Amino acid sequence: MKKYRIALSIAGSDPSGGAGIQADLKTFSACGCYGATAIVAVVDENTVGVTGVHPVPVPFVTGQIKSVLDDIGADAIKIGMLHSSELIVAVRDTLSKYKIRNIVFDPVMVATSGDKLLQDEAITTLKNELIPFVRVITPNIPEAEILLGKKIATQEDLPLVVKSLSVGGTVSVLLKAGHLSNEELTDVFYNAETDEIIKLSSKRVHTKNTHGTGCTFSSAITAFLAHDKSLNESIRLAKEYINQTIVTGAAYEIGKGHGPVHHFFNFWE
Repeated sequence: MKKYRIALSIAGSDPSGGAGIQADLKTFSACGCYGATAIVAVVDENTVGVTGVHPVPVPFVTGQIKSVLDDIGADAIKIGMLHSSELIVAVRDTLSKYKIRNIVFDPVMVATSGDKLLQDEAITTLKNELIPFVRVITPNIPEAEILLGKKIATQEDLPLVVKSLSVGGTVSVLLKAGHLSNEELTDVFYNAETDEIIKLSSKRVHTKNTHGTGCTFSSAITAFLAHDKSLNESIRLAKEYINQTIVTGAAYEIGKGHGPVHHFFNFWE
């Protein structure tokens, strides 16, 4: 009997379909995984911005996680937006009962539109309780600045930044460079398990269709880890995937603001 590679996303929903749970499921499918979800919040948003966030009660979130893991399990888990300290601790405590190594955390704090998605008091909890627990974190520049408490000025700063974010060399860090102004963007990955730094360069694509890029990138990493790829290979394959979704998605127009990437470029255009 055949078995699926299973990826679980713990995140908020996006009714416009470009980010959050919806982007995660599309990415899992495009990368050959069966996607399961635990929804932490219903977000009222579109390509223009976020209007509101309606949290799902914490016991109901942990119930969803347990329902999935007790029944079908997961080869890898992606964690996205966790809006409160209570939720962060509850998710960590629930996952700690399961022996799943491949946990990727995308520390979503600010939407592409600039809207804030994380409560201030939750940042310390996130840094102290969740980040040390996971295998990989995938912050962008603004998120890394919040975690570090200081500005990141240039591309040359990134190798030092990823090590600073690695919790003493115990958590691997992918720092995404898209918010810098360079025409050639170089994401920097610190593999804490091998103590090596890998640079992943690509040309900037001039497009407004960047809604959900962070969700998509981290979900692709999760999917490739679910396929038993190494950390380095998962990062490289995910980088290739996200580049293609951005390049092909630039040709489309959806909504009045930041449109989505093209998750299924390899199936249809």
